[in-house]
Amino acid sequence: MCGIAGVLTTSFQSSIERYMQLMQTALEHRGSDDRGSFLSQDRTVALVHTRLSILDLSANGHQPMHIANQRYWITFNGEIYNFRELRDLLKKDGETFFSHTDTEVILKLYVKYGEECLNLLRGMFAFAIWDDLKKVCFIARDPLGIKPLYYWQQDSILIFGSELSTLLATGMIPKQLSPIGLYTYLTNGSVSEPLTMIEGVKCLEAGNSLTWKYGKLQQKKYWQISFPSYSVNYSSNNHLIETNEAISKTRSALFDTVKHHFISDVPVGVFLSGGIDSAAIVAIARQIQSNELRTYSIVFNENQWNEGTIARQVADNFGTLHTEYLLTAELGKSLLPEYWRSLDQPTIDGLNTFCISQIAHRHGMKVVLSGLGSDELFGGYGTFQQVPKIVSQRQKFACLDPISGYVGSGLEKLSNSPKYRRLGAFLTKENSIKNSYNLVRGVFSDWEAYQLVRFYLGNDVRDRLQNELINLSKVETHQTINFPTPEDEVSYLELSRYMRNQLLRDSDVMSMKWGLELRVPFVDSHLFTEMSQIPASLRLQRNKNLLTWAIPEIPRYITNRKKRGFTFPLEQWISNEWSDVTMDIDMSHNIPLPRKQWYRRWSLVVLQNWLRTISV
Repeated sequence: MCGIAGVLTTSFQSSIERYMQLMQTALEHRGSDDRGSFLSQDRTVALVHTRLSILDLSANGHQPMHIANQRYWITFNGEIYNFRELRDLLKKDGETFFSHTDTEVILKLYVKYGEECLNLLRGMFAFAIWDDLKKVCFIARDPLGIKPLYYWQQDSILIFGSELSTLLATGMIPKQLSPIGLYTYLTNGSVSEPLTMIEGVKCLEAGNSLTWKYGKLQQKKYWQISFPSYSVNYSSNNHLIETNEAISKTRSALFDTVKHHFISDVPVGVFLSGGIDSAAIVAIARQIQSNELRTYSIVFNENQWNEGTIARQVADNFGTLHTEYLLTAELGKSLLPEYWRSLDQPTIDGLNTFCISQIAHRHGMKVVLSGLGSDELFGGYGTFQQVPKIVSQRQKFACLDPISGYVGSGLEKLSNSPKYRRLGAFLTKENSIKNSYNLVRGVFSDWEAYQLVRFYLGNDVRDRLQNELINLSKVETHQTINFPTPEDEVSYLELSRYMRNQLLRDSDVMSMKWGLELRVPFVDSHLFTEMSQIPASLRLQRNKNLLTWAIPEIPRYITNRKKRGFTFPLEQWISNEWSDVTMDIDMSHNIPLPRKQWYRRWSLVVLQNWLRTISV
């Protein structure tokens, strides 16, 4: 796990070394074990790297790495979990290796297969490979978007890096807020890729690659989330056999992904809550490896939020070396200044990962596993029931569609309830799963977000924002996917929006803030492919039944509990102990937006502190 960055130009750059140094300094927290750089002889290409050593701890893992008489160079962030199998395949073809790293495997796969090498990789990654002979740079990001990569192009110059702040550190990019990026943050609680908060900077979309040649940039999608229209052909019409086959398939796939995610040359720990997902990982881990297993939990004084007792019970049950971290409102408040400085982009989530990653880092861990991604894959959120139900209920009143837009517009602008404002926005749009999902997951309504964008950027942004929203809608329409069931579409939205734009991005930034590699066994393209073949009627049952049936080792006191996410008592703290730092929202104009709800106020506090940190 590392930090990567680079500068690509078509002409001599006298200041390129300064850019290299600035980017590498900005990436230091992502890898303190080693640092390296490559500068082409004509001073047009620079690659930089900071390393957190996980595989092959020797100097042979130094990056940027090169082969073939320094023709090919790579700077790589992530882990390839099937690199040993791929290495063996290459060796059978006569390939030799000087290291035991996945980095070298990627590089040699690219030399042999070109961009098709992406179809062979299993893991989380963002990398750039420079061909110094053909003067071509190939950049790619993993299928599900675990590892981020940002880029900015102006004329024939391209800058890329693991974090938005890495690019801004060069001083080449104006710190101008993106109206559409800000709008998506206000409506969703995180910025939607490929947008960012900074004008002109993009996030490379998950499952996509870039090819840079002579100043020209081409993008290509190589992987996409999809659900087969007709799932696994079971051997019998007997539903019991269908279920048994689905359970067996799920168990095998889960053991396979956890086994691969434990590949490491350093100890691997687990973030343990009181929920099904982390308990499943611990239960599987105990059966596939015999080494000491360390688990980490956050506990609270507030009983309503504290799951420490149950997490400790799971740890005792499976014999892990367990560490608890008591987070009080006072301690949490003292951590806020450092948290603000750690934000790469504003997000209403992330503080939980920031805190738990800190304690794992303090205990000398470099790698931890998280249960993130299970809810999206196995139907663990209430959205799987709520979103289709809303669409169905509105369909019953389809006769009122001619006036629903007028009613919705009035409701969105005049209601004192954030919920009804979002409902009003929904009524002005097509009755679809996507729009219903936005209603349930939203923070501010469309009209409210529009007013806030005007507050931050001025009234003259109106026409431009409207054009950008139209263009964004056209892109989303063009990318329409057919889904076997409404629940499958909800799963897609959870995977591609909430998980990718918020949970995964927060996990990367906040874990790497502490030099910690966070792995997510449930977010695995191979696992997804296996699970997507199981019909939604089985895969997305309430209470994640398929998961608990597949891993019966999960204790009953876990599976019988009402679902609780890995959350903090933020609502209580924001309204009470933190009120002095969360009520100070800079709103010099009287915008008629209800802000008493803690999550709306928190989103504006986060935004305000992010703006102060990067000095926009």
